[in-house]
Amino acid sequence: MGALITALKESKIRCMLRHWLTSLLVLFAIWHPASARIVSFPSGSLTLHGVLYMPEGKGPFPAVLYNHGSAPGMLSNKAFEELGPLFASRGWIFFAPWRRGQGLSADAGPYIGDEIAAANQQGGLPAAAATSIRLLKTDHLNDQLAGLAWLQKQPFVKPSRIAVMGNSFGGIETIMGAEHGKYCAAIDVSGAAQSWASAPELQALLTESVQHAQAPIFFFQAANDYNLAPSKTLSEVMKKAGKRFEMKIYPSFGTSAEEGHSFAYMGSVMWEDDVFRFLKQHCGR
Repeated sequence: MGALITALKESKIRCMLRHWLTSLLVLFAIWHPASARIVSFPSGSLTLHGVLYMPEGKGPFPAVLYNHGSAPGMLSNKAFEELGPLFASRGWIFFAPWRRGQGLSADAGPYIGDEIAAANQQGGLPAAAATSIRLLKTDHLNDQLAGLAWLQKQPFVKPSRIAVMGNSFGGIETIMGAEHGKYCAAIDVSGAAQSWASAPELQALLTESVQHAQAPIFFFQAANDYNLAPSKTLSEVMKKAGKRFEMKIYPSFGTSAEEGHSFAYMGSVMWEDDVFRFLKQHCGR
């Protein structure tokens, strides 16, 4: 968790640039409508924004809701740019809602990394872990489910064929989404890999979530990710609970744990066939 907190801290300069970056990406979407479409949706009293990639044709189409990680500012947009065209080329809508405090939803609330860092400063690792868990299972889960509700209402979407996917913090959100949302399948990539060892409360939360999962879950990671225990442990819990799941550890990606952790969006050539087979199996044609 200490490494995570360090990685999540934002400088004052980055905070000042948030508004500028948000405006820049909106302008980019306007100038290049074929690459990504910016949409808005409500989450309680908040207005959030997301990025939508559409397949060619009339539809309606199956869709995947992608939960981004904890990277500050617009950094998660790199994952969207890699994965959006891939899913669209396979006939799937790719919808990436920005949760409060990040990306195009930066103005909708505080950044989760700042809140965790503040808790750590006041109460150390236990306070930081408790804050991250509280936010992930309340505000950020609510934002995910609000994005799902918006997606289900769109005429170009097949509501019975909506899957969920996410990496890192987004992988944690994906697991909780599989418990609380009506998804046909879930793809968890590297969920909790950085925080698993130092946060037993998070281990307990995710263990309970997979025991109550309403959707089958495919866990996968690169062998050189920070920690492989989340995928191995949670898949075993699902097996004992009689839940549908798959788990796969791929060869190392890159030369560092950080590069291995980016496998979710940089290593798609290695996992795409497995993922789309899993989606076809559990979400239908």
